[in-house]
Order: sequence, then structure tokens, then C-alpha cells
Amino acid sequence: MAIPIVSSSSFPSSSHQWNHDVFLSFRGEDTRNTFNGHLYNALIIKGINTFKDDVDLQKGDEISPALLEAIEQSKFSIIVFSKNYATSTWCLDELVKILECQKSIGQMVQPIFYDVDPSDMRKQLGEVMDMHEKKFKDDIQRVLRWKVALKEAANLSGWHLNNGHESDFIQRIVEETSSILMKRTFLDVAKNPVGLDSHIKAMSELLSVGNDDVRMVGIHGIGGIGKTTIAKAVYNSFAHQFQSCSFLADVWETTNQSNLVQLQETLLFETLGMNTNLKVGSVDRGITIIKERLCHKKVLLVLDDVNEVEQLDKLARDKNWFGLGSRIIITTRDQHVLDYHGQVERKYEVQELSDADALQLLSWNVFKKSYPEEGYEELTDHVVQYAKGLPLVLVVLAPLLCGGSKLVWESIILQSSLNKKIYERLKISFDALEDNEKAIFLDIACFFKGENKDDVTKVLEASNFHAVHGIQVLIERSLVNVGYGNKLHMHDVIQLMGRNIVHQESPNELGKRSRLWSHEDILRVLMENTGTYNAIQGIKLDLFGQKDILLNPSAFTRMKRLRLLIIRHARFSESPKSLSNELILLDWDGYPSPSLSSNFLPQKLVTLNMHHSKIKQFKGIKCHARTLEISLEAFVSCHVSRIFGFRVAQTLEGFQNRRHHHQQIWVGWLRQRGTKLKI
Repeated sequence: MAIPIVSSSSFPSSSHQWNHDVFLSFRGEDTRNTFNGHLYNALIIKGINTFKDDVDLQKGDEISPALLEAIEQSKFSIIVFSKNYATSTWCLDELVKILECQKSIGQMVQPIFYDVDPSDMRKQLGEVMDMHEKKFKDDIQRVLRWKVALKEAANLSGWHLNNGHESDFIQRIVEETSSILMKRTFLDVAKNPVGLDSHIKAMSELLSVGNDDVRMVGIHGIGGIGKTTIAKAVYNSFAHQFQSCSFLADVWETTNQSNLVQLQETLLFETLGMNTNLKVGSVDRGITIIKERLCHKKVLLVLDDVNEVEQLDKLARDKNWFGLGSRIIITTRDQHVLDYHGQVERKYEVQELSDADALQLLSWNVFKKSYPEEGYEELTDHVVQYAKGLPLVLVVLAPLLCGGSKLVWESIILQSSLNKKIYERLKISFDALEDNEKAIFLDIACFFKGENKDDVTKVLEASNFHAVHGIQVLIERSLVNVGYGNKLHMHDVIQLMGRNIVHQESPNELGKRSRLWSHEDILRVLMENTGTYNAIQGIKLDLFGQKDILLNPSAFTRMKRLRLLIIRHARFSESPKSLSNELILLDWDGYPSPSLSSNFLPQKLVTLNMHHSKIKQFKGIKCHARTLEISLEAFVSCHVSRIFGFRVAQTLEGFQNRRHHHQQIWVGWLRQRGTKLKI
């Protein structure tokens, strides 16, 4: 028996409604109670929903319209050619409709040659059609359609009984039909697919399916933005136009749990046929087999959630691995993977949902309709604003909100911690970072969101974090982006994920966390003096309105690793006895004392801002690499200042009276000595 090859134009479209898996077209008098009856029963037992006219058409139905509708609603048509098939006008009308559906909606078509050879069918064509022409001489166009359809169907590759056992023959047909249907089963895209049409349209333009070139197209964006959902929708929309298809989900996770050999075998299994059971043995052998077996096939391949170039190298290294017209879609959180691979010429960055689409997505998931229930409009809007266009957040929170009272909604909206499912999904991106990049990410999430990229880079470089490269990595992985004015931006939920990571360092002991930004946590540590020697690296206290703070003078004494100290809008009762000499950034608005502590001898300080402070003098402050960003107000009120080893005399009154003149002299004098200033 020949193994059938289904043409590239005969894969069903996902946009069509299918009510049946298989439509059986047969000459009832020839096979109804014999071969066709056994085949039908075997398909039903296998779980394949099969339409057979004498079973599915009830009395009183209009036979012809009902049959036409059944054909249109079937994914796969099996034509059982028997000796008298072509003599039946009913069968010929079915055949014409089947081949129309093959072309228009991508229906799969497969003939069975039962006790008849394709060559005999072609020989009988003339005799049978002569008979029909005489009978239907007033409807000759109908006969011509039959003739064309019969000739076309007789040339299709199909199943041949030959001299084998009929029971074995039927079993093989059932197994192969099941395999073909399973391979062409549409992917479940989403429970409530909202806003996908624009993505499919944009991807359609990038893919240009139908052109003979081989294309690789990347889909990239932040975790939870909907990359996989879009890839599934695109796959379902275009699969019917390809000879073979494969959707390799969770490439990164699968690689971690096993190895790339399993993915290679899955790729070959799906593209070469379900009865293919290739064991490649090793990754290198798998590469060779993929190239050799797929280089002449028009393939649609989706590699979902790729995070390393090596994965692409072993699964789709080069376009010439695939036949003309092939399309390879790659989804990733890391744009650098696409760039470095060198074969991905077109990229699609997924943007956040619009507020309108976000509202609709949330409403469908919570209220089972496209708009919120009366009385929940404002609360729904709060959730939409919280999610900031991230579908993952809306979908995960929906079950918690569904059926909940307004108090439940408010408690979920106001909670400061991130939902566990959302946190775990987003943290995948963080876990994939190197230690250096993790530190940069946490600093930005806790302290530097909205700050100038160049200023932040300078501070982080002084922390030995290789910030130029590290920030670029975060940008490529959609964890950070640079907006207007060269400002660093981060999605609110991503920022919350980063802060949750710091919280998990020590859930119960604030002083053991590496970074503090919550004013409640900071004030507790400062008043209770619970900071530990090796933990706290950064503090940012901004009270957004002047408040008096009771400070334990020894609060900073134990913070030996403190690199970043930012204090704004707070009036402290007294100044600290000591500050960490590891400080790189000291930004203390309204410092409460005339001078810094005598034992403060920073060697790494690159940024010093002391706006509105009571500082009168600096002693012993040395510049890191002779570069210091210093606010003019940091020395405006100094009677005598000694800054990074240079003694500068200036009276407060004289400086204020001749501010512009002396500023120029002061700045020029420092720059002549190789000191770079930001004023």
C-alpha cells in the first residue's frame, strides 16, 4: 500500500468551523455494507468523528444541501473509488464539492482505490462521461465539472488495497488518518482571544506566505506580553498553506529538562509524518537528518520561547535547511538571540495591549462578556491600569476577581506583592541573567527607574557591574527600555517582580535585604538600627513631603557594603555618626549637619548631591578616578572646603554676591586639574 502524501494546499484553515473530522464519499451499492461499513466503524472506534450519509442524514432532510454542508464542515474527505463510483451522479456531485473545498478552505483529501486501479479509473473516464453526456445533454456544464473533478481525483496519491487483507488495510487507513488529523489539529490559542487580528495582520506582512524565499521571523517582547499566543494564532492561520508543520513549544524549558535531541526528534516526527519514529541518537546526527529530510519540504516551523542561540543552531541554523517557501517563526524574550543568529531578517516586537483591548480581555475572563458589570466599571479600570497592557496579569487575576465582591477586588488591587503565578512567569527572565546583569536589574528596579541612562551607567560602572553591556542586555530582553530624554523605563509589573525578588532575600528581617526602598521599611531599620554588616547595598528614602524623622545616630554604622544612599524630603533629627566608605552615590537632600562624619573617607564616590543641606565643609572626600558629579549647592555654603584633596577657600557672602563669576573660576580651576564635574 502506498503511503499517501497530502498536498500543501489541503490542510484545513483554522478560521473555518469544523463539525466533522472525516467525510466519507462512496458508492453505496458497492461498499455500504461491506468495506465502507467496516471502515466507518473502525474510524468511530478510534474516536474520529466521521460523517456517513446513511447514518448522519435523518429522514425529511434535504439530501443535497445537507450533504454539501457536511462536506464543508469536514476537515478531511476520504473518497472510496469503487468500480461503479463514477456512474453515480450523487457521488460525482460530492466529488466536485470536495475538490472545491480542498482549494477554498484547505480541506484534506485522500482517495482509496478499492478493487480498482487509478489507471482503470482514467480508462473508464471516457466511457462513463459519454453516458452522462447523453443523459444530461441539457446540462453539459455539470458533466464537464464531473469530468474535470474525476480526472483530478484519479491522479491524487492514495491508498491501494492491492492483494492485501482488508482488515489490515482498514487498520492502516485508520492509523494514518488519525496521524494526519492529529498533526493538523489546531492549537488552542486562548480562552478569550482579544486583539489578535492586528498581530496576525502584521505577521502576515512580515511572513509574506506564498513567496518562494525561505524566511525566519522573530517575535520578541517582555514575558507575559502574548508572544506564544500570537505565534499559535499565526500558526493556525497559515498551516494549511504548507506541506509540513511543527510547533515546538517551550524550547527553553524542554532543553533544561532533557536535551536538544528530543526537540530534534519531535521536529522530524511532526514534519515527516506521525508514523516516522526516527531516533537521531545525538544532536550532531540530528542536525544532518533535519537538513537532509527537510531541505525539499515547504515547512512552517515555530520555535517557541527560545533563550539561547545554541537552540537555534541545532534546530534551524540556516535557511537552506528548509525547502522553498518555508517559514520559521521564533519567539523569544531576548532580542539578542535573534540578532546574533544572523538568519532572522524580520522581527516583530509585541507591544502592550491598548486599554480598550485590556478592558475587553479582562471583562471576557471575569464577566463572560465584553464589558464589565454595572458597578464594577471603576474597579475594572483600576485593574487595567495596574496590568499596564500585560495580558498575563489580566488572565491570572481574572479567576481571583470572578464572582468576588468589591472588597475582594479592592484587596487584590491594593496588595503590594505580586501574584505568585505572575511572579514565577516573569522571574524566568531574571533567572536567565548573569549575576552582573541581575545586580543591575535590581538596582534599576529599586532605585533608578525614570533616571537618566548615562548617569545611572556611571554609578553602576563604579560598582564594577559592567553597566554598558549589562543595560544593553536588559534592553534586549525587554526588561528595561530607554524612553524620551534618555530615561530608563521599566514596566510596573516587572519592577514589582524585581522588588519581590529582593523581598524574598529576607522576608522577615528587613536589615538582611540588599536594597531598601519602602519608607516604612527604611524608617524601621534606621530607628531600630537593624541594618546588617554584609546585606544592605542601597537605600532610597523619598517621603514625598517634608517629614521629621527620628534617626538612631548609629543606624548606618553597620552598613559596611552600602553603595547607594538617596534621601529626599525628610528632616532628620540628627546626622549619622558614620557612613560607608563604599558609597558610590550620596544624594542627601537636606543633610542635617554642617559636616559629614570625620571617619567618612569614601574612595569610590562618583556622585555627590547635597541640596538644601546644612553642610559647611567637606573633609577628606576623594574622587574615584578623579571624576565626581557634584551639585553646586554641595559647596555653595562652604566657608572652607577641602574636596578630593584640593583646598578651596571661599566665603559664603563673597560666593553668593559674586556667584556666577566665582562659579566660573572654581569650575575652571578644578577642570584644569583633570576633574570632571557635573553641575
